[in-house]
Amino acid sequence: MDLDFTPQQEAFRAEVRAWLRDHVPQRPLASYDTGEGFEQHRAWEAKLAAGGYSSVIWPTELGGRGSDLIEWLIFEEEYYRAGGPQRVTQNGIFLLAPTVFEFGTPEQQAHILPRMAAGDDLWCQGWSEPNAGSDLASLSSRATRDDARGGWVLNGQKTWTTRGAFCTHLFGLFRTDPDQQRHRGLTYFMVPLDAEGITVRGFTRLDGDEGFAEVFFEDAFVSDEWVLGEVDAGWSVAMSTTSSERGLTLRSPGRFMATAERLVARAREHEDLDPVLADRVTTAWMAAEAYQLYTLADVTDVTEGRPPGARSSLNKLWWSELDVELHRVGLELAGAEAELDEGSPGAVDDGRWMKGWQFALSGPIYAGTNEIQRNIVAERVLGLPRK
Repeated sequence: MDLDFTPQQEAFRAEVRAWLRDHVPQRPLASYDTGEGFEQHRAWEAKLAAGGYSSVIWPTELGGRGSDLIEWLIFEEEYYRAGGPQRVTQNGIFLLAPTVFEFGTPEQQAHILPRMAAGDDLWCQGWSEPNAGSDLASLSSRATRDDARGGWVLNGQKTWTTRGAFCTHLFGLFRTDPDQQRHRGLTYFMVPLDAEGITVRGFTRLDGDEGFAEVFFEDAFVSDEWVLGEVDAGWSVAMSTTSSERGLTLRSPGRFMATAERLVARAREHEDLDPVLADRVTTAWMAAEAYQLYTLADVTDVTEGRPPGARSSLNKLWWSELDVELHRVGLELAGAEAELDEGSPGAVDDGRWMKGWQFALSGPIYAGTNEIQRNIVAERVLGLPRK
């Protein structure tokens, strides 16, 4: 693996850095898990798309700029270093889009991806149900064939749908063959949330943000064009999405390197820093740098035709626990003032460490709990026997 960037890649970095310097909002946007903040972030996504940066590795005809994975990593590093807003399009661009590239028809790709890149359509993920959380295969939402209309009638409920209260579309699994068990008889649907028979009910989280939603399907009809992949073979399609969620694209190293740099900067403000805390700052920074090297190795494998497969679970373990530790150390550095919310007088970094820590705590849970990911790594990566 060559760690030196080419002149072309360095020129791309300079171009990206200049564009971000001129366009990143000077004041932080409101939380994208609120109605006001969601619309602010949607406007930002439109600016990114106009500049050609919303999805840099996609083909130009589908809303991208035709860059490779190395240039994507460079963009992400510069984006978070410049303080770019969180990506309200992430569930679409980083989770659904790779699955559409792999399983979608040319017509689906041409219709879905440009609108996704522009931020015209915002996607949420419909995995969890009231009785199907980590055990996705136990879901009960169903889709019944309607030959007369050339589509499917959906019934059931999805819950814990992140930013579902504000999004325009949902992707998820529905059971299409009730006679088959577990991983069989499931189909992957993409669903416009304005379809008749769909009710979206938002609810607030403990931190007060309101982006979560329950989504109810009561005889909601979707046509065949919204089926992704083969009917009854949705499990393999969904595993492609979960691989993206745990693997390269959802959590780039740039995100954590920027946090690590802020952490080091705060540590340097302390003249008499506790040696134990100083060691934790150093260790957290090293872990962020190591994650970048690990990701570069993964990118090298992918470009040489070796997909990560089950190794994406190892990737997910790394970034989720790294995120928690970076923010935990940041809170300890900030002291009691770290407990002040954003907007409060005296809040450290306007409450960013507390807000970041609260979100980081969900990392070991979403995208598959870390307990499950450890089992996958043990059995499928290390080849250890089941107990």
